[in-house]
Amino acid sequence: MRPLFLPGREPMVNARFSLRWNRWLARRIPPATRVALDRRRIFIIPTRVGAAFGLALLLMLLAAINYQNSLAYGMTFLLLSVFIVAILHTYRNLATLVLKAGGGNAVFVGEEALFRVQLESAGRAHRAIALGWPPRPLQVSDVPPRGTCECVLALPATRRGWLRPGRLRVETRFPLGVLVAWSWVDLEQAALVYPQPIPGELPLAAGGRDDDQEGGSRTQGQGTDDYQGLKLYQPGDSKRRLHWKAYSRGQGLLVKDFAALSGRDLWLDYDSLQGDAELRLALLCHWVLAFSERGQAFGLRLPGLERAPDTGEAHRDACLRALALWGIES
Repeated sequence: MRPLFLPGREPMVNARFSLRWNRWLARRIPPATRVALDRRRIFIIPTRVGAAFGLALLLMLLAAINYQNSLAYGMTFLLLSVFIVAILHTYRNLATLVLKAGGGNAVFVGEEALFRVQLESAGRAHRAIALGWPPRPLQVSDVPPRGTCECVLALPATRRGWLRPGRLRVETRFPLGVLVAWSWVDLEQAALVYPQPIPGELPLAAGGRDDDQEGGSRTQGQGTDDYQGLKLYQPGDSKRRLHWKAYSRGQGLLVKDFAALSGRDLWLDYDSLQGDAELRLALLCHWVLAFSERGQAFGLRLPGLERAPDTGEAHRDACLRALALWGIES
């Protein structure tokens, strides 16, 4: 007789079952940034405590039948009615709850990405609502009547690109803990993960600076070499350059203005670095942060992508985004 499962086929069967389960969930609970839980989206089964409770009821019923004891009958049916009422209350504690997706912050590889989930109550209170991504511990919160509650969930960022946590588990065991009602919802959340910054030397070709600045050197944009004076603070200017003495004298919020002397633009070039792709991107990420902190204008060159030299937070964020998504299909 042929065995039902051959060695090595279990992972294939599990993967096939997982694929079918995800497809069924996608039809029953479609991905959305706002999900309201109803009877089609809530599942309920006994917990281990509930299974032990049911087994105890069965033994009590057998003992009552065997000894024809009216008190044992009454106790058995009383506890059974409590179990049935607990089914209703556990379901109602999760029903009509609304989940909304919040924003996810951008992080670097090795950090934890934070995802915000807002819980809303359309009427009654919802007690002991647990949510998260197993096997990580679930976060438990209470939602007040006709109120909201915001939960911040964390996931480790292990690789650059988009971190999509997938379906979120939301469950409750209130009020007795003998049953668990749960659902799997996809709030279409994502967080951008930048490469992990690694300090390293910047080759001369990447810097684009001439060692000889005599004749042909010119003042070019913001930098850290030549002090030009004070100017009014603009959003995006480095906080380190604030002139606090002038501010204390009532002259307003001023920043120190510097200019860089160079013969040509400063470029961070992927092709001028050595190592594998991830190491090069990590080095470029470090220098993007370093030059942005100093207020130094720089450009970024990646295979198939180029960003002109500029300064400011918007330029820094655009370069970090390019490093995070380079070579990755969004």
